[in-house]
Amino acid sequence: MYKYVKRCLDIVLCSFAAIVLSPLFLFAIIGIELSSPGPILYHTMRAGLNKIPFKFYKFRSMHQGKKKDMFVADPDRVFPFGSVIRRLKIDELPQLFNVIKGDMSIVGPRPMSVERVDDLYTGRYAKVSTVKPGLTSAASLYDYTVGDTYKDDMAYRREVLPIKLEMEKMYVERQSFKYDCSLVWRTIVTILQVLVGKKDFKDQPELVEIKNRAGRA
Repeated sequence: MYKYVKRCLDIVLCSFAAIVLSPLFLFAIIGIELSSPGPILYHTMRAGLNKIPFKFYKFRSMHQGKKKDMFVADPDRVFPFGSVIRRLKIDELPQLFNVIKGDMSIVGPRPMSVERVDDLYTGRYAKVSTVKPGLTSAASLYDYTVGDTYKDDMAYRREVLPIKLEMEKMYVERQSFKYDCSLVWRTIVTILQVLVGKKDFKDQPELVEIKNRAGRA
């Protein structure tokens, strides 16, 4: 019942959001067109439910060029307008259609690239691939408020990535309507806080729990 109702809500809410947020789609399209030559949309292959690949869409926020194998954004390629839409998560809006198509859900682990999924979603984290990836999760909020401040890719892999993996595993183990609603609300509040200039964020409950576990180990 949970999965059926969740799917129905995904379709209804994302269809409604695509209509309501259509001015932001237009804003992004015009801004990208004026800022950087190349396609409006960027797409890549990501691993979905049970690691099945799907085409994942974003508004392009970087100049075209050779892609580096990095978890952090390549600062040499992000153009100014792209930085704005990345910070406000406008670049993620095309993923509403990924949700409507059924590739993703509103809440769930962020989709991993097909090149990395077998290396990262393995062992105790293999269960992360057993649910649909989502637009938001505790891990994506952690990445948004903490991970995005990292410029050094190796530091990100060492300090941020392990926590994100643990948070994604926690979601799979605890998924429920109540938890989904809390993550959606936290996402909205966090984006609004960024919009008004907030930079320092308190630790999320999941992060507090992870730190407490580490302290007891």
